[in-house]
Amino acid sequence: MEVERSALEDLRNRARLGSSALPSVSFYTFINTHNSLNCASISQDGALVVGGFSDSSLKVWNMAKIGEEHNSSENGNTGEVGQTEHLAGLDMGKRSYTLLQGHAGPVYAANFSPEGDFILSASEDCTVRLWSSKMNANLVCYKGHNYPVWDVQFSPVGHYFVSSSHDRTARVWSMERIQPLRIMAGHLSDVDCVQWHVNCNYIATGSSDKTVRLWDVQSGECVRMFVGHRGMVLSIAMSPDGRYMASGDEDGAIMMWDLSTGRCVTPLMGHTSCIWTLAFSCEGSVLASGSADCTVKLWDVNACSRTPRAEEKAGAAHRLRLLKALPTKSTPVHALRFSRRNLLFAAGAFTRNP
Repeated sequence: MEVERSALEDLRNRARLGSSALPSVSFYTFINTHNSLNCASISQDGALVVGGFSDSSLKVWNMAKIGEEHNSSENGNTGEVGQTEHLAGLDMGKRSYTLLQGHAGPVYAANFSPEGDFILSASEDCTVRLWSSKMNANLVCYKGHNYPVWDVQFSPVGHYFVSSSHDRTARVWSMERIQPLRIMAGHLSDVDCVQWHVNCNYIATGSSDKTVRLWDVQSGECVRMFVGHRGMVLSIAMSPDGRYMASGDEDGAIMMWDLSTGRCVTPLMGHTSCIWTLAFSCEGSVLASGSADCTVKLWDVNACSRTPRAEEKAGAAHRLRLLKALPTKSTPVHALRFSRRNLLFAAGAFTRNP
């Protein structure tokens, strides 16, 4: 009941975003990671942040507790950009994070359940693990992939999740079963990223074969193939209304697709390196992209999606609308997440310039 009341309160206080009303951004910076951070994920309310590391561990930070420690100490450590000594993994006499160990290889992906009470992790050891963020314990180890697992994502309603691997497949799982329910095979190379459609009936996969495929969850069949990227596809996001999909590749290009036709509505050019994460705002009017070029960029989705078909044939150059570029000092962006109130959370690891 308390969770539902909180959700309704968030919906009532949701900020309306657009070209003239951009989101506030809360950036969580990991420092002193020594290039060992492979992935990061942020819970829906921004209260929890998890990092997956090369030493096979997961580390979970509770932002509320860090705030309490800040108030009760004189160290001045907070969850703000540039001041996140707690996010660095520094043991200031007492560990500021929860350590989750169980994998036997580097962790490449982590994802919170919609309510934030579970965490999924994917690893080089070919397994996916389910963790309880309440008990700080490993609950299940899912074995099925034959090679390293690159990504894992909870469905929008929880309970079900999908994983993708170097074995060129994506697999759909249920939390209560240790064997996959569906195996999606068809890509010609690694499946690098996965994303659920908002209605949970479809799953999108991005691959090193430079294509994005849309799969029917019921049948396990591929129903759409999106061709246009010139590099491996590393990130995917679905619009809240289910009409559009954005995909980002290793060259820094983002493509906006119309799911009904399979056509590229518009390419969004501006990043100079890999697109590691994409996120739509709650009403779908703004797309945020995070890149290895150490920037977050905000794009006007409305300008991309309301172009008449006659203009579409004339070329897309005039329709690219970048609302704002938000550079970090030297922090590649690993994760982006819009809260229910349309606050944008971001996370990345500070890297020293050589």
